Amino acid sequence: MSPKQQRGAATAAQVLDRALEIYAADGEAGLTLGAITAASGVSAGSIYHHFGSLPGVLTALAQRWLARLLEEMTAALAQVDDARAGVQAVVRVYLRFIQAHPDASRLMHSAPVDREAMARAAQLRGSQEARLAPLAAWLHAHQEAGELAELPLPVLESLILGPVTGLARRWLSLGDVDLDAAVREMPERIWRSVSP
Repeated sequence: MSPKQQRGAATAAQVLDRALEIYAADGEAGLTLGAITAASGVSAGSIYHHFGSLPGVLTALAQRWLARLLEEMTAALAQVDDARAGVQAVVRVYLRFIQAHPDASRLMHSAPVDREAMARAAQLRGSQEARLAPLAAWLHAHQEAGELAELPLPVLESLILGPVTGLARRWLSLGDVDLDAAVREMPERIWRSVSP
């Protein structure tokens, strides 16, 4: 990476770090271009150059944290030998991730990020598929071995991640879920939904 590219990456990281701090402190309403420029010291022009728009900042921030979550899931899958342990590990990792990073998780699961992702689905699809590729490959390999139900991979992904995402949204917005109990109970119940 050239020095110019390194400076650009550092600027983008600084913007994203400050944006998450603002979001954590003031919510979506506080996350304005003016607040980001004041907190980061990065000009509005530079923010537009790197992210295209304020929604672009939100999308980049959500993608950054989603990548971290998927990296943790992939690492957990590398530590197990069978499909049951893998499915259970993915569920636990997801729930522990939101517990450890509630502000970033709240942003990742927010309506503005969902709206932006829907509006830019074609643009985001390639990077999203690349990030999900290790999980998809793992699912496919274990399905081929007869360890997972004979369902299309998107259905398997939805059966595994859908309930966890729903619970995450509820915990992040209402806080009325005992997350430790969910970590104990959900992995086995989700495994039953995808076992052969």
